[in-house]
Amino acid sequence: MKYISLMGATGSIGTQTLDIINEHPQDFKLVAMTAGRNIDLARKIIRDFQPELVSLSEKSFADTLKAEFPAITFTYGHDGLIEVAVYPKSEILVNAVLGSVGLQPTLQAIEGKKTIAIANKETLVTAGHLVMEAAKRNGVKLLPVDSEHSAIFQSLQGEREKNIERLILTASGGSFRDRSRKELETVTVEEALNHPNWSMGAKITIDSATMMNKGLEVIEAHWLFGMDYSKIDVLLHKESIIHSMVEFHDSSVIAQLGTPDMRVPIQFALTYPDRLPLPSANRLNLAEIGRLHFAKMDFERFRCLQFAYEAGKAGGTMPAVLNAANEAAVAAFLDGKITFLQIEDFIERALSSHDNISNPSLDQIQETDLETRKYVNSLLKA
Repeated sequence: MKYISLMGATGSIGTQTLDIINEHPQDFKLVAMTAGRNIDLARKIIRDFQPELVSLSEKSFADTLKAEFPAITFTYGHDGLIEVAVYPKSEILVNAVLGSVGLQPTLQAIEGKKTIAIANKETLVTAGHLVMEAAKRNGVKLLPVDSEHSAIFQSLQGEREKNIERLILTASGGSFRDRSRKELETVTVEEALNHPNWSMGAKITIDSATMMNKGLEVIEAHWLFGMDYSKIDVLLHKESIIHSMVEFHDSSVIAQLGTPDMRVPIQFALTYPDRLPLPSANRLNLAEIGRLHFAKMDFERFRCLQFAYEAGKAGGTMPAVLNAANEAAVAAFLDGKITFLQIEDFIERALSSHDNISNPSLDQIQETDLETRKYVNSLLKA
């Protein structure tokens, strides 16, 4: 039995993690969780899984549920996130929250020597140097939950780092992969949220359409696998069947394939180094699919991907600016305040206006994050 703390239980990754726990009740037990504002879903999860500790985004939400579940301990806010992350009984922290709020709890959990199943991109994007140093110092495993990083991780089992030629992340292209930039000028929020392959939350779906999602994954891959950016490529692959590949210096390429189902990489992170059956998953049938399509990535078409490479190579606080500006701009687009292409414009202006800080502390990263959001909001007001 593995005891699990789950940050972001009501989100897309969180609910699919609960599916895995539900399919294997003899192997996994949810002991602590966080939830945001979806009280109805949080209530159902508490009823079904009976965790010992629950953190909500606000005190009023925690008080409401405490009255209904008096045997369970409730907390709230940022401190509540940390309490769940370091809960003594849990062995694995699944970080499935959205945004930079996942950073400090993850660092605390690493200091507590918990295994980290990481689905929160912002943790490594904004503070990869701090996270990887802490993991190394504490002997903690960081197990990737993203399908692309899980694919690379699986492809590297039994291989030696010195033999790696490059990592190849695949990208579906998102909702607008077949549209020109001219056609993107008038796209709606509803169109952007219509992803062709995956079922994800709103923010990640928009990131997929702008290709920022892939850019953040490039930065993550740099930290997770210790690869220089010159050895990380992105390939357009519409079907999302090959989740990513590793090329070795003898020209061999190892890929991980499967139907688009996030439960597979989630379960592998929870069971590593073993595997468990997943009876409810759809089996891959290549004969039915018939063909797989690939194309070179167009950096002029997907400018956010270019921004991510540039920010990653610059290092320091630039990735934090990239992430914060993107979060603020995507939120503005979802609220109908800016157009789809203005997401790129706001990110570019934020990056251009920032004075980079090399090797930043956690406080400097958090300050940069706050300042960037204020800057983007000032652009909205202007």
